[in-house]
Amino acid sequence: MTRTVFCRKYKRELAGLEAPPFPGPKGEDIYERVSRQAWEEWQLHQTRLINERRLRLMDPSDRAFLQQEMEKFFNDENFAQAEGYRPSS
Repeated sequence: MTRTVFCRKYKRELAGLEAPPFPGPKGEDIYERVSRQAWEEWQLHQTRLINERRLRLMDPSDRAFLQQEMEKFFNDENFAQAEGYRPSS
């Protein structure tokens, strides 16, 4: 049976992740409060941000930026966009 969570992004019950995406309290919070759909959308958006803004994951300030944007994304706040990205029609 699929595990469901009340997704903090979409404000409704949706299928949850199968396991925390990373260790620690932040991973547990995402596991408990973010749907699989929202997590997959974040992964795509994060990849666009990394590529378009040429972020370096070894740089602590770039990692902090992604962490802040992830929180905004899941809280349905105004989050950074990849400037060169145009969704396909």
